[in-house]
Amino acid sequence: MPTPFPWPEPPPPSCPVLKLLQGQTAIVTGASSGIGRAIAIALGHAGANVVVNFFGQPDKALEVAEEVRRCGSRAMAVAADVSDPRQVRILFERTVDEFGRLDILVNNAGIQLDAAVEDLTFEQWQRVMDVNLTGPFLCCQEAVRLFNKQGIDPARSCAAGKIICISSVHEVIPWAGHVNYAASKGGLMLLMKSLAQEVAPRRIRVNSIAPGAIRTPINTAAWSTREAYDALLTLIPQKRIGEAEEIGRAAVWLASDQSDYVHGITLFVDGGMTLYPGFETGG
Repeated sequence: MPTPFPWPEPPPPSCPVLKLLQGQTAIVTGASSGIGRAIAIALGHAGANVVVNFFGQPDKALEVAEEVRRCGSRAMAVAADVSDPRQVRILFERTVDEFGRLDILVNNAGIQLDAAVEDLTFEQWQRVMDVNLTGPFLCCQEAVRLFNKQGIDPARSCAAGKIICISSVHEVIPWAGHVNYAASKGGLMLLMKSLAQEVAPRRIRVNSIAPGAIRTPINTAAWSTREAYDALLTLIPQKRIGEAEEIGRAAVWLASDQSDYVHGITLFVDGGMTLYPGFETGG
């Protein structure tokens, strides 16, 4: 992988590790790499047991699980296609069999299959919707059923359960050439908000994190050359790319009791990308 260009300023320092999630158990879907990997490790540092869900990358998922164990938490890797109801049920059953309960669900699994609208195939449209929107629905449904059954354990959390959906700035920013992806994230926003409204009286909290430009292997082309990096910075008022660990820290906060009064919000972690940077100089 190319060496990334230096920051205009040093990267943000790591925050002190607080065991905000001690004794809790989390499922992180799509956790074998990128943002999902960073979230799984951050939850492990915060004291949570972590189920590292993956689809097609067993070696990487096992490495993430081992990294979580090095944080002092328990972990296991479980293969499942989140768009398949049967596999989702098995994922949740295995979690309860291993750890006894579930406290946190992070819907991170997502894909992009890009094309101009006139060239976009039905299969590309459907697969993105299946993974990015149907997958979170199926996982949320299983999680809510489980949270209802478990109730609140005050020794762990004042909530019966926490759900975090990993969305994108493109839940609000249109994205030509990516209509399936943007539509899936816009749909995820209202899935999250509608579910949050429905289950809040049961002490189940549902929120989203919307990353902006984050340095991950999947988007190397956006930051691996000087020209690409400079072009990317024109979209980011803070003038730096984000790191996956910053999404992990946001997920820990949203999963913790420190955010107990936070319901149905999208937390944008984007360096200001949603602030219409084209108007920085008056438009």
